[in-house]
Amino acid sequence: MTDPSTASPAPSQLPYVHGPALRSALSPTAAVEALERALREGLDPETDAPRTRVETATGMLMQMPSTRGEEVGTKLLTLTPENADADLPVIQGVYVLFGGAEQAPRAVLDGIELTNLRTSSVSALGARLAGAVPAGSSATGSSDTPGTTTAAAHLVLFGTGVQAWEHAVTFCDVLEVERITVVGRSAEKAQALAARITDELGVSAEAGDEEAVAEAGVVVTCTASTSPLFDGALVRDDAVVVAMGAHTPDTRELDDALLARGQVVVESRDSALREAGEVVLGMESGAVAERELVTFADLATGRASRKAGVPAVVVTTGMPWQDLVVASAVMDALEA
Repeated sequence: MTDPSTASPAPSQLPYVHGPALRSALSPTAAVEALERALREGLDPETDAPRTRVETATGMLMQMPSTRGEEVGTKLLTLTPENADADLPVIQGVYVLFGGAEQAPRAVLDGIELTNLRTSSVSALGARLAGAVPAGSSATGSSDTPGTTTAAAHLVLFGTGVQAWEHAVTFCDVLEVERITVVGRSAEKAQALAARITDELGVSAEAGDEEAVAEAGVVVTCTASTSPLFDGALVRDDAVVVAMGAHTPDTRELDDALLARGQVVVESRDSALREAGEVVLGMESGAVAERELVTFADLATGRASRKAGVPAVVVTTGMPWQDLVVASAVMDALEA
């Protein structure tokens, strides 16, 4: 008979970390630092498990499992398109975290808030690894080695939805951002987001158009566009461009002009070749060469460095290991 004192807790006894508690426990900068630390300590994204999708009666169930040492976890999300008509969340979910050699359930976390924090933090990590100046740095522009360090003083943000807002919050926390230009298909929505950024984040923001990329130190694309958003020839040689909106092999936000002249940075070669439209379509056109792809881990561990004189192009689709690292960091902070 099992000793009750050593038995794993029943699901009803598991702590549930709701969105506000999750956000209070871990800042965007702390999430970025946890992700980078995991890479520096040897986590290999190339071995991460791929996400799975199951068609359901009204949509889709997605699962994203991962493991790191004695940490094990998976995110479960449902995607229900018709919920939008009933003013209900289209995406809903939870993250289930296990831990210890016994792999006992540790906690259940709000899957949507975790995803929002993780997604924007991965983008910010990519920008920082590619040379964007972190918050608190005394740097105000490029370093003495052109193209290796980029001031994020002017951020151009494409998109007006949830992810655009989350990226504004995170980038203002992680990098030195002095002003933001919001670019969207709807001028009204772009103006509304710019006003919110100014009011809630205290950063000067205005609505603009795609021509603003010519002045930006950092460009972030958070859209559902299936085709390029701007002329890549306009981007500065020392800029960092982060594309996170496209996550299927047949969609993209960036054009061949930018991909061909830039240093392309990806979360992992395996996931990029499987899911990242910028990379898949860029390889088909000849704008991207697989052998020249640089990974987050390459930059974090010093196996590669920011290439001088060309834009850094960071392409992300999201990976399960990132959810695991951030979820574990949240629980470590709450239990400290």
